Amino acid sequence: MFSSAQCGKRWSRYLKASLGVFVATLLLAGGRSARAQSPDEGTVKEFTPEEAVDFALKNYPAVRASIEQANAARASVGLARTDYLPRADVLWQGNRASRNNVFGLLLPQAVIPAVSGPVLSTTSTQGVWGSAAGLLFSWELIDFGTRRARVDSARAAANQANDQLALTRLDVAVATINSFLTLVAAEQTVHAAQADLERREVLAKSVHVLVDNQLRAGADASRGDAELARARANVARALQQQEISRAALANILGIADARVEVREARFAEMPTKNIPSTSKLSTHPLASAQDARVQELRSQVRLLDRSYYPKLNLQSAVYGRGTGANTDGTFQGGTNGLGIDRSNWAVGLTVTFPLFDIFSIRERKGIELANARAEAARYDQTIQDLTGQLRKAQASLDGARKVAEATPVELQAARATETQERARYQAGLATLVDVSDAQSLLVQAEIDDALAKLAVWQNLASLAAAQGDLGPFLQFLHQKPQGGP
Repeated sequence: MFSSAQCGKRWSRYLKASLGVFVATLLLAGGRSARAQSPDEGTVKEFTPEEAVDFALKNYPAVRASIEQANAARASVGLARTDYLPRADVLWQGNRASRNNVFGLLLPQAVIPAVSGPVLSTTSTQGVWGSAAGLLFSWELIDFGTRRARVDSARAAANQANDQLALTRLDVAVATINSFLTLVAAEQTVHAAQADLERREVLAKSVHVLVDNQLRAGADASRGDAELARARANVARALQQQEISRAALANILGIADARVEVREARFAEMPTKNIPSTSKLSTHPLASAQDARVQELRSQVRLLDRSYYPKLNLQSAVYGRGTGANTDGTFQGGTNGLGIDRSNWAVGLTVTFPLFDIFSIRERKGIELANARAEAARYDQTIQDLTGQLRKAQASLDGARKVAEATPVELQAARATETQERARYQAGLATLVDVSDAQSLLVQAEIDDALAKLAVWQNLASLAAAQGDLGPFLQFLHQKPQGGP
């Protein structure tokens, strides 16, 4: 996280939403770039912010999963449309069985096979061949809107999946920009740590020369060595945080086993304009996804409304049967019965009506209506939360600009102070503690100035994210700076 001791709690609160977690001990040092290389690292990939976002959206597993979920939802719409198609079932059966039959009723069941033919006075366990073949064509002519409601429900689910995909893409893009800026901030901290280390090395050598010539007390040499050791430790901590940030960016890019480098683009300069603002938070992917969920549940209610209607089916059949048994009780030998002996055809209308489904439909409708009202309330809460986030993002951006306007003055004064204190120490007018304090103030000012500019860029990205679209922010990065070629 960016932090600045001199800006107090307000600066800390502002930076808490900015570039991730930065330990306060990293606010130590500035200077030239130093990047640690690991012998086990593989391919090195370099990215601009735009390239990083595009790469993450193509490779991050969560995005790919959301894409496939959206594809499945769209396929469900096509599946629902197939209900409009007629149904045709083909059957062939061959069997060998006895032919004993009885008078009497048998309730519908799926265990005992049916036997056709007359009831004979004698029974026999002898088996004969039998066969059957047929085609049944069935088409629902009138459904009173049931199939259309089913298609609309599937379409609402597809819309919800598409909105969820857009939300996932936004989340990944925002996480990528935050990780990118966090790595840039870590590199700026390494720069500062290296510069501070160089200054303290020069100071320690100067102090040792003065102590060796008995112009300063030996305690100054010890103090200089201690400050130098602390500067080296600070560089190590800064490098550690840099590599952690690099690994986090590689992970969000979907290439956790590769080493990534960043091109800082325009982050070293102060952005002079804001991105266009919008008050239509209903188009935010989070709001759209929640609204799609409401519409999906309402479509379920409409489907239930169309469920308690009769179903009218046009049916036709062509079928035939063969048997090796005669009506007089005698049996045909050989393979008689395996072929079709008699055939028939039929055409008719069938009306079915689930009379007692009204009770379950009524309860299911009550459930879906309650769920729809709950999701509608969550939609209102989502709009409220997005409005608050947008206002917070704008306030953070305004505060970041004011801080970034103040840090150059802080840096200039800190540099002058450090130069003057070194000169006064050389002249014997200041102590080594004064010089160390001045150098600590300088490294703090260098970090404040570098991170303040990054904070403005990060808050611009946060403002774009609060509006639901990082596109304006990425386009803003493409614009030429004022006074540029």
